[in-house]
This record gives sequence, C-alpha cells and structure tokens, in this order.
Amino acid sequence: MKQQILQYHQQLLQDKIDVFRDMISGLTEDAQNDAKGSAGDKHETALSMMHIEQEKLNHKLKEFLDQKSILDKIDASANHSKIALGSLVQANGMLLFISSALPKITIDDKTIIAVSPQSPLGSKLMGNEVGFEFEINTTKFKIDSVY
Repeated sequence: MKQQILQYHQQLLQDKIDVFRDMISGLTEDAQNDAKGSAGDKHETALSMMHIEQEKLNHKLKEFLDQKSILDKIDASANHSKIALGSLVQANGMLLFISSALPKITIDDKTIIAVSPQSPLGSKLMGNEVGFEFEINTTKFKIDSVY
C-alpha cells in the first residue's frame, strides 16, 4: 500500500510541476512576443506584471520540486519499527504517511493523510513506535501500527 501512496503523490506532484512549467513557458513566450511589438510605458508595465507573475510561478514550482525531492528519498518497500520518513502510521483510526504536507488521498476506501516530519503531528511521531501515546491540542493519539 505504501508503494501505491508514494506513486500517487509522485504523480500528483509531477502533474503540478508540468502545469507550472507550461505556465512559466507561456509567460516567457508572451513576454518575448510583447517585446517585439510594443514600446512605451504600457509595454513596460505589461512586462513588469508578467515578470512578477513569473516569479510567483517559479516560487510555487520550487515548492513542488522540493516536495518531490522528499518523496524521491522514500523507499516504500522498507518496513520501519520506529517511525521515519516513508512510514505509514495508523493512529486513532487514521492512516498517516510521513513524507511531505500533501493533499489527503483515498486508496482502496482508506483515507491517507500525508504529514510532514516537521509538522507538529509529524514531529511527535518521528522516532516513536507502536503503543506510543501523546497529545496535541487536547487530542490524545495512540500509535496502533507502523508499516
């Protein structure tokens, strides 16, 4: 199941990366085409706006590339006794995938929540094992299993 989760998230990120690269490429083409046929203040403002938009898109693209590089480090075939990057943890009836903060997904009618090791929940889980109990924001958690 970890392999399915990992592949799903990798594909999700790759799709987003492709979309952002296409958008950046489109803006670059628009800016080049605009530079050929315009002059004056209107032209400068349009180019400036395109440049700002391109910077925003590049920032988002970098975020997705960073998340993908985290996923690329995960060996889905590894089983962990202690929670580490790539662990699938069952706690309080929830399935938590220790990877990167990604959208919640459903596979085989099971909802999986991707949790970053740096998040409050992820940092409490890291290095612990089955039976560990802890509390976050008055919610008590107990680790039932680690895959």
